[in-house]
Amino acid sequence: MWQAQILTLFPEMFPGPLGLSLAGKALDKKLWSMDVMQIRDHALDKHRSVDAPPFGGGPGMVMRADIMDRAIDAAQDKRPDGVSDDNWPLIYLSPRGKKLDQEMVHDFAGKKGITLICGRFEGLDERVLEKRKIQEVSLGDFVLSGGELAALMLMDAVVRLIPGVIGEPDTLQEESFTSGLLEYPQYTRPQMWEGLEVPDVLLSGHHEKIKKWRQAQSENLTKERRPDLWKKYSHNKSDD
Repeated sequence: MWQAQILTLFPEMFPGPLGLSLAGKALDKKLWSMDVMQIRDHALDKHRSVDAPPFGGGPGMVMRADIMDRAIDAAQDKRPDGVSDDNWPLIYLSPRGKKLDQEMVHDFAGKKGITLICGRFEGLDERVLEKRKIQEVSLGDFVLSGGELAALMLMDAVVRLIPGVIGEPDTLQEESFTSGLLEYPQYTRPQMWEGLEVPDVLLSGHHEKIKKWRQAQSENLTKERRPDLWKKYSHNKSDD
């Protein structure tokens, strides 16, 4: 069973949307599990404070290394016996981290579990990131109020790859990014809507033609909307 640990100042934000739909059903079936831990439980004073002003001055507050270190120790004590750090990465959701992609999601899904650190304020003291060899992961070039929403999105991406969560496993093989391309357009009933028709090829019943049309659509969309992906795809294709 794949497991997620979440270190947060707002445990009430979980499971949130992950308690619904396919992820929620899989959680109920124990196909995966979630352990949400309050960082303030490891504070050192009666006020349960976890932050302090930054050295060198500047706005905001910084989450303390000593308190986060204690929280990480507590999380690791709850991991199954014998699990190595390589098979259970520590992840800090941060806009300066490596951008999350489907390849990384597949890698996380192949682990025994992950520990997600949800930052707040101006982030974590750099020393705990260095000492614990924490992997920083970003969802994109934007800033959120905290890491909780990013953690939910990362877990959703991973959970849907767990066997038994998605009813039609073949669906995963034709999604955006699986082949290095964006997904082709999809159509369903009614055949005519607002004067717009479904492309004839999809009604032909000719599976090879449909396959070629979808491939061409995926390539055109990727070339137009994500030139970065297209460049990588074209390079890999030429190597093959």
